[in-house]
Amino acid sequence: MYAHPRSTPTRFLPAINTMASSYKNCFPDFPLPQSFSLPWMPTAYYKAAAINPALAPFSKSSQGSTSSRKLPSVSTRTNCYTPDDWYRANLTNYKKSETCWHNAEHLTVDTSCMIKGKYRRTRKAQAESTKNLGRRVNDIEFWKAELCCELNEIIRETNGLTDMKKQLERALAETEATLQVTQECLLHREKRMGIDLVHDDVEKQLFVEADVIRSCQERMQQHLDKAKTQIASNRRAQHELERDLANKQAAYHIDKCHNLRNTSKGISYYRGLERVNATISVPESWAKFTDNNILHSQSERVASAKLRAYIENLLVAVANEMWRQFNRVNVTFTNCIAETANAKNKIQIHLAKTLQEISQTKANIEEIQTAIRHIQPPLKVAQTRLDKRTWRPDIELCRDTAQLRLVDGVHETDETIQSLQEQLRDTNSMLQMLVHAKSVLEHYVAVKVNSLFIDEVKCLGIRKTFPSAVRRVGYI
Repeated sequence: MYAHPRSTPTRFLPAINTMASSYKNCFPDFPLPQSFSLPWMPTAYYKAAAINPALAPFSKSSQGSTSSRKLPSVSTRTNCYTPDDWYRANLTNYKKSETCWHNAEHLTVDTSCMIKGKYRRTRKAQAESTKNLGRRVNDIEFWKAELCCELNEIIRETNGLTDMKKQLERALAETEATLQVTQECLLHREKRMGIDLVHDDVEKQLFVEADVIRSCQERMQQHLDKAKTQIASNRRAQHELERDLANKQAAYHIDKCHNLRNTSKGISYYRGLERVNATISVPESWAKFTDNNILHSQSERVASAKLRAYIENLLVAVANEMWRQFNRVNVTFTNCIAETANAKNKIQIHLAKTLQEISQTKANIEEIQTAIRHIQPPLKVAQTRLDKRTWRPDIELCRDTAQLRLVDGVHETDETIQSLQEQLRDTNSMLQMLVHAKSVLEHYVAVKVNSLFIDEVKCLGIRKTFPSAVRRVGYI
């Protein structure tokens, strides 16, 4: 028994477009019934024909019941007669009875008509199958083009994100050298001496710079991890597209069998295959599978592009942020160095004045000592005179004017010596104070010189190695 194929309306494939809008809402979330026709889906779904051997070959009921069934191919007919059968049947009929030749002639005419009808139906079914296979090949070509286009886009985006990841890694490595410079500056400034070991603005800005660099490193590391995760997602989507494309390529070469003809080589019988349903999808689910792969790839590609743009902006932002803080620290260093140098100059001026005063004080001491030495002989003379006059006899021990003047002179000279000695002690004390002040000022000068050497030579010297703008964003 043979089935008559149903006529299907002509349908067209959509224009090739890889944007998500071309796939949105193309399929419902539940299986579509057979009667539901999509505006752009090819007609590639057949229903297997059922065979009822109880019906007569040419009965109207059989023709009506098989009108919606699929016609078998030539290679699957089981009740087709050949010309040899026809000749053998005629010879047998001739041998059996010559009286039945009229019936044989009628049978021959009926058989010929039946063969012609079957041939016509077989050719029609074969043409329909060839046409449907051609449509299927066109559908596969359409989805292959869609997959190839999306595959190229996701590969290009993955390569771009990979390059951006490498640039981010280089920029992150550059921040380590910058942080090391900041830490070395802090360690060098710990070697300041005395009062200069102060928590000044330079040290505050250095701590701020270290915090800024660590914050930038943390953000860069976070986005580096995101980039690695996104690259893995892109490659998974790429793998799904490549596998689907490989399957489409294999199916395309297989469905090229619509070019087979009755005279082609390699055709053979494969009985029983029409009763085996080895399919696992219908045209709707088949198209939806590929559509979902493309949509997934598009979503990953959009997320990758956003992440790549954000990383690019992040590199510029952190580079500018670290550069601004670097300039602030340098300006603070310059101000501190100028202030320290000014203080050193003032201390040196005070030191010079102190040395001058020390010299004058020493001269003053020598002058006082000389004055004391010059006053002591008159005192000795006066006291010797008094001692001599004590040896005057009797009434000669007169308290006369000379005696009084000698006594007054001794007192005056003694008071003068006492005052000079007191002045000498004060002057010696002042000299000691000046010497102490000189040592303090010399110490402060040494402290300032050490601070200037640390800030100007060591710190600013190593800060000249700050990465350039190109290296800060990871291009080199």
